[in-house]
Amino acid sequence: MSEDKIKIKGENGELALDFPSDVPFSEIMEELERKLDSGTGFFLRGTVVRVPRDHFAKDAFAAVQELFRTHGLICRLAKPEPAAPLSSQPREVQPVVAKTQETDTQELQRMLIIDKTLRGGQAVETEGSVIVFGNVNPGAQITAGGSVDVRGTCRGVVHAGAAGDSTAFIIADHLMPTQIRIANYVARPPDDLEDSGKAERAYVKDGQIVIEPIER
Repeated sequence: MSEDKIKIKGENGELALDFPSDVPFSEIMEELERKLDSGTGFFLRGTVVRVPRDHFAKDAFAAVQELFRTHGLICRLAKPEPAAPLSSQPREVQPVVAKTQETDTQELQRMLIIDKTLRGGQAVETEGSVIVFGNVNPGAQITAGGSVDVRGTCRGVVHAGAAGDSTAFIIADHLMPTQIRIANYVARPPDDLEDSGKAERAYVKDGQIVIEPIER
């Protein structure tokens, strides 16, 4: 199955699972597990992931919930589309985040979700982790206390682990930055840098920043 068929998008401070309605359940689970494994350590415990309503049978939805649970994520059905105010039914999904453990809520609040491209001159700074559903263009800058995941092309300046966390990392579908920093370590790409065609992860190993391809 094409990697692009299943997408995890930012939506109203949460994450949302999106895929064509004709994708077989077995393929959804296989691709979803691979994506979650590749992002291990990035998605903070307690993050809420919404899945399409009326798509999964009861047993299938339970299996999806369990898969997310094993990765520390909370799986919920997508909120109903706004309709005529016939009843208070939408209230069923409103307390989801509020009813998680306090520590989980705090961690969720520390993940900044950016659902757009960062253009030159724009800067983002946060004490937690950042996930960008878009590109980071030249001249844009991200400074994060945690890790940074760019679901697009990264050509700007990215500083992960800004408070000194050398275990933080930077992931991008196309990692071609102006500069990357992790904690106090700095790396610049070579002048002849080419797009590898694969997502890549930058992290600190043996006192220097290394970059390796990963599977999304």
